[in-house]
Amino acid sequence: MTRAFLALLRRDLLLAIRRRGELLFPVIFLLVVVSLFPLGIGPGPALLARIAPGVIWIAALLATVISLDSLFRTDFEDGSIEQFVLSGHPVSLLVMAKVLAHWLLAGLPIVALSPLLAIWLNLPASSVSVLVASLALGTPILSLLGAIGVGLTVSLRRGGQLLSLLVFPLYVPVLIIATGGIMAAADGLPYGPFLGLLLAGLITSVTLAPFAAAAALKISLS
Repeated sequence: MTRAFLALLRRDLLLAIRRRGELLFPVIFLLVVVSLFPLGIGPGPALLARIAPGVIWIAALLATVISLDSLFRTDFEDGSIEQFVLSGHPVSLLVMAKVLAHWLLAGLPIVALSPLLAIWLNLPASSVSVLVASLALGTPILSLLGAIGVGLTVSLRRGGQLLSLLVFPLYVPVLIIATGGIMAAADGLPYGPFLGLLLAGLITSVTLAPFAAAAALKISLS
């Protein structure tokens, strides 16, 4: 099972590298969204610092959503998922490999760019580390929860529109907790409980989401 997992992960990473345009699209989208806010509301440092946590997290959430639709679609259309089911390996193993590849390609660049975005929006230095930690814990949750929605909509012709309606309600608690922790750090208040909730959400998502997404894919195959 470990060899199958690593083979699937390597395959998805290689395919993504060959499609460099699709690979860069979430990052470009993130940068464009964050850059538009100072132009729209003005460059006031105090105002930008106050809205920075929400702006960065909303941009990260939207960048994740627009990259989710292709998570299983190619494998579904070419029959790879059916072949994997017939191979006898757990479908949850396929889900975990593809979610990890998705996070490495879409989530990790967001985490890496977040300090620069924080400086751009004048976020206090005391909050930058909390921003990075919240994204490191929260973006994998977005990928895992999104995989469930993709599994349910992958067989639909316009599943991307329905996908957004399915996953946004699941993302709201993550958004509220993450931004609350960053704002608490900016105000000099304890932020540990917020990061603890994100860690608990990540553990729960890693434990349950692959099986839920696998069940959703089986429903789409039937």
